[in-house]
Amino acid sequence: MREKDKICIMEVIEQTMADGPGLRTSIYCAGCYHKCPGCHNPQSWDMKNGHWVSVDDLLDLIKSDEFSNVSFSGGDPFYQVDAFTELARRIKEETNKTIWCWTGFTYEEILADEHLAQMLPWIDVLVDGPFILEQRDTTLLFRGSPNQRIIHLTPEEEDIIPGTVPLVRPR
Repeated sequence: MREKDKICIMEVIEQTMADGPGLRTSIYCAGCYHKCPGCHNPQSWDMKNGHWVSVDDLLDLIKSDEFSNVSFSGGDPFYQVDAFTELARRIKEETNKTIWCWTGFTYEEILADEHLAQMLPWIDVLVDGPFILEQRDTTLLFRGSPNQRIIHLTPEEEDIIPGTVPLVRPR
C-alpha cells in the first residue's frame, strides 16, 4: 500500500454526537507532535499506539451509515495529510456527508504549507489551534480552549456555534 492508501488510527467511534453537530462517524488517528499539555487524548501522540487501516475500509465503514457525517480527530490528521486528503476526497465524491477536522495547527499555518493545505478543499469545518490548558473552558462546544476556532470552509455547514469565525477569502 502507498502512504495515501492507509491511515494509522486509534479507533473509530460510530454514531457519536461529541465531535460536531448531529450523528458522526469519528476517526481518531494516531500521531501528534503538538503534545498539548492537558490533551484529552495523549495516548494518540505516538503512532505506535495506533493500527493501520486502509482508506478503502474506512470509506466502506463511513458509507455503511447513511445518517452520520464524519469527523477527523486524533492525534492530528494533518500529520497523515496525504491519506486523510485521499479519504476526504473520496467521501466528498462518493457521499453527501460533511467533514469536520480538528488540528493543532492554525488555519494560517496550514494555508502557508502547500502540502498541508491539500486537505482544505475537501473538509467543511476546521477546528484549529492547539489546546491551551491555562485557557481550558469546559463550556465551549467542540473545542477545549477559546483560542481554537471553528472555521466553516464550505457553505455545507452553516450552523452558528459559539466560536465560529467567518472565513474571509483573499481576493
